Amino acid sequence: MTDTAETTDAGEVMIVTDAARETVLEIRAKEDDSEGLGLRVEVTGISGVDYTYDLSLEPVAEAADDDHVHIIDGLAVIIPANSVDSMRGSTLDLPSVAGQGGLVIRNPNRPNPLGDMGQLELTGDAADKVRVLLAERINPALASHGGFAELVGVEDDKAFVTMGGGCQGCAMSAATLREGITKAILEAIPEISEVVDTTDHDQGENPYYS
Repeated sequence: MTDTAETTDAGEVMIVTDAARETVLEIRAKEDDSEGLGLRVEVTGISGVDYTYDLSLEPVAEAADDDHVHIIDGLAVIIPANSVDSMRGSTLDLPSVAGQGGLVIRNPNRPNPLGDMGQLELTGDAADKVRVLLAERINPALASHGGFAELVGVEDDKAFVTMGGGCQGCAMSAATLREGITKAILEAIPEISEVVDTTDHDQGENPYYS
């Protein structure tokens, strides 16, 4: 968010700065039937640990009944129903770098980079459950990057996990572990309350053994 931009609450979903709203209105003014157009903001996919978006000007009258539509000082912001939860609390603003064009979305929400984990029956002690979860759900997703995750050990309610292969030393792997693997383990195995990443992502070595 820029230092001088004021913000307007777009319902409970997205905040739009005055600077961003004015930019959109300037663009909209060049379109035919501009007064009937709103800004549609939709989550279209995942890139790394962030969502990807599509921003377009579309007739407000064509918004679906379950779309979230909010009028902000003359600008209708349209968010499709399937994007609302992913965008809740986000901010539409201008880039913080002077001279950089376009709009940016600052979103506190992060997707699970491993995708849908689905349902998996886990049995045995906590360590057994973690191993099965890694083997059946997490490692198949990491395999496309040539990497894998494995359990180093379990101590009390902590699971120590390390990453190897294409993930070891990768700048994205720490975020993948934090955003995806940790979430999957904590949600699937209630006996575990903390996941410790033992991979040295700078050196490509496992500091757990050093």
